[in-house]
Amino acid sequence: MDIIFDPKGQAGSRGSGAAADLVKDATEASFVADVIQTSRDVPVIVDFFATWCGPCKQLTPVLECVVRAAGGAVRLVKVDIDKNQRLAAQLRIQSVPTVYAFFQGQPVDGFQGALPESQVKAWVERLVQLAGGVMPAGELLAAAKDAAARGAHDEAAEILRALLAEEPENAEAIGLLGRALIAQQRFDEAKALVATLPAKVEAHAEIQGVKAALELAEKGREAQGKLVELQARLARNADDHQARFDYAVALNALGRREEAAEQLLQIIRRDRAWNDEAARLQLLKFFEAWGLTDEVTVAARRRLSSLLFR
Repeated sequence: MDIIFDPKGQAGSRGSGAAADLVKDATEASFVADVIQTSRDVPVIVDFFATWCGPCKQLTPVLECVVRAAGGAVRLVKVDIDKNQRLAAQLRIQSVPTVYAFFQGQPVDGFQGALPESQVKAWVERLVQLAGGVMPAGELLAAAKDAAARGAHDEAAEILRALLAEEPENAEAIGLLGRALIAQQRFDEAKALVATLPAKVEAHAEIQGVKAALELAEKGREAQGKLVELQARLARNADDHQARFDYAVALNALGRREEAAEQLLQIIRRDRAWNDEAARLQLLKFFEAWGLTDEVTVAARRRLSSLLFR
């Protein structure tokens, strides 16, 4: 994309954009100062929109929220194409919303159309990294969680590694990275990640959750080869609690968490005290590995409470 404006123009001082608000409106007259010159110090996102555009009304608030949360690592400039038609024509804006990112006076990235917040966060994070900056830890953690929830564990791992490069003892980030590696079945990397940590970090619930998940995964891999045998044993005898216990561990290793929880709850329902309450203790270990706020954990914990306190 060719920029007609002279980036060395004198419309405003070089540092004026850096001291301005994180989100502002621009016109053709202020574009050089607000975008070109400000981008020499910090990346500037330009949101080309129109008041009649439905997708613009969805995207612009998301951009504003993400930029403000970035804590000054990036700026947002909004341009109404109807009020700045010549500027829109010069920049070849053919549809809205159109978003361009500028850095060091030049466009470096962009996209068209409304994106979900998780993708906007990831896009802004890449822009900040391109400029050698760092997003606030809270935003990076939120972006990583969003990526993991979408099943994009490689993207989550990339975000978390960027955060850990700046904050190597961030226990939550280490734990989330460990979970992302486990989800990709990169067990050796996850094990190495949590092998040698300072005591204050190792005690964090996220780290303990990763260790529990690794232990369960190892036991589960051993049990997976016996699935057919375990199913046959249960078919012959529904009260074979050891077979049901091992079956639950194997199901968990396969990612079938609801079924795994159900098998342990069945043991508790049939014989709560079996093997020194092994089923209850194993279920608690599942909860630790899955995360205490996980939907499956919450549902299974509620059912466990109803069994124990009925």
